[in-house]
Amino acid sequence: MREFTVPATVTIPPDQNMTDRIFDNASRHGDDIAFARKVSGSWQNITAKEFASDVRQVAAGLIASGVEPGDRVALFSRTRYEWTVIDYAIWTAGGVTVPIYETSSEEQVAWNAGDSGSVAIFVETEAHKARLDAVRDQLPDVKNVYHIDGGDLDKLKEAGRAISDADIEARRKTVTADSSATIIYTSGTTGRPKGCELTHANLLHECKTVVESASEVFNADASTLLFLPLAHVFARVIQCGCIEARVRMAHTHDVKNLMEDFGSFQPTFILSVPRVFEKVYNTAKSKAHHGGALKAKIFDAAEATAISYSEAVARGGVSPLLKVKHALFDKLVYVKLRAAMGGKTEWAVSGGAPLGARLGHFFRGIGLTILEGYGLTETTAGATINLPHAIKIGTVGRPIPGMAARVADDGELLFKGPIIYRGYWHNEEATKEALEADGWFHTGDLGKIDEDGYVSITGRKKELLVTAGGKNVAPAVLEDRIRAHPLISQAMVVGDAKPFIGCLVTIDPEFFPKWKADNGKPSSASVSDLRDDPDLRAAVQKAIDEANKAVSHAESIRRFSILPEDFTEEGGQMTPTLKLKRNVIMQQFADNVEALYS
Repeated sequence: MREFTVPATVTIPPDQNMTDRIFDNASRHGDDIAFARKVSGSWQNITAKEFASDVRQVAAGLIASGVEPGDRVALFSRTRYEWTVIDYAIWTAGGVTVPIYETSSEEQVAWNAGDSGSVAIFVETEAHKARLDAVRDQLPDVKNVYHIDGGDLDKLKEAGRAISDADIEARRKTVTADSSATIIYTSGTTGRPKGCELTHANLLHECKTVVESASEVFNADASTLLFLPLAHVFARVIQCGCIEARVRMAHTHDVKNLMEDFGSFQPTFILSVPRVFEKVYNTAKSKAHHGGALKAKIFDAAEATAISYSEAVARGGVSPLLKVKHALFDKLVYVKLRAAMGGKTEWAVSGGAPLGARLGHFFRGIGLTILEGYGLTETTAGATINLPHAIKIGTVGRPIPGMAARVADDGELLFKGPIIYRGYWHNEEATKEALEADGWFHTGDLGKIDEDGYVSITGRKKELLVTAGGKNVAPAVLEDRIRAHPLISQAMVVGDAKPFIGCLVTIDPEFFPKWKADNGKPSSASVSDLRDDPDLRAAVQKAIDEANKAVSHAESIRRFSILPEDFTEEGGQMTPTLKLKRNVIMQQFADNVEALYS
């Protein structure tokens, strides 16, 4: 099938905007708990009425400081309660939010704030403020800077006291569904980031459609802990969806203590990228295998049972014997894995990269169903998603209601519908390259659509490698399988215009000490010291062999190089959403690549 359309289930009135819901919630459900905020180690509840008041006061301060309808206001902060307050306050004041990743460099801050023409900018920490100060002279449009940790939100609220509620409401009503809501700069694996302009209608359609389609996940009895960067469209849409559905929401940027926060907050659903689920699985398996032969045997049997159980559910029936085995392992193993995520988590939403069918079946088998979806900033996050009542593990789901998906003759995946962005900010040429006149958006990803309308991503069009022998190779299928091995952190397949496929591999710094201890290596030895160690190479080769089972001989990896250090965002090899910057890696490790073919 080349095209599949799902009829729309919601209609967005032209006078509606993203702020309507928070004031409606405050009016009709004012005493309900809308947020939880961590203060001195414990969660402090915030009602819908209190949240709306915080938004209104900050909006009043922005109006008083000169922000006009349509003005862009940048937000440079980690994920926290104030991020959400400021986002909605900018909209309430009639402005357009320009998120900046908390890890952005001085140059990136200058580009995002400068290219968007932001008139004001919120910075969170002293470090963020220092990065802004270093490029302040390059930003003539920025009139005001608000330092969140410096107490400037209180000062802003004080400045807005003279603005009446009627004035705020009048300003809020200047925003329509067609108004610009946000300009999100794509993190970009190559070149300068492009600003994706999304409207209130884009966000409203995405949020209302997903909330309606997945009411088992998004409802007034649900709760979630946001930990992904709110500067990214994925977390941002979940934020807005939670407010739409009155989900109790908390924020954290402290990923190191994430499991502890899960335990104390006990979310009913989480959103994450596949790498986090890989880590949870690999950590659990590693602990079991280091706890003795019996624990290892029990975990392996429990894992196989979980996968078999989920696969049987997909086929439409679970045998009585499998039900008994599954119930036994639920008491022995699965309940402990669920407890690590707070004990109440039944659902997860995954995006950003392929999850893989094995992980999907494993987690559903232990009682945590992952709803994998697919989307880009240009599609206001999820263009497709697996829904609680319509799941096909191994795919990214069907198009959300209102959307059409098409596979072009060259295999590229295209989308059309109400969540497609307005265009790239001040970049008409780039917009025309990606967005056809009739509304079809070119994703740059390769995909396929099955007879039931479920979409599968098979690779990245621009990342497609063509060997010297003319064989087309999509790296993703190999890389995803290699990363499933607990010893491996990242993998990047190479081989464009080369005689065969090779791979650059990095070692997981958390698992490496355990591997050294198990294999009799000095605890002080670095990856660099052991790169040519036969045992380490044999372990990596095992992961490579497993990945090669998914492809033909011509597409298989023949040689690999173990790099001395992991790929990181700080090192410039990863985007903030943990995607590989392939061009950067190819430049930094050109010698390693050439050595594969020497």
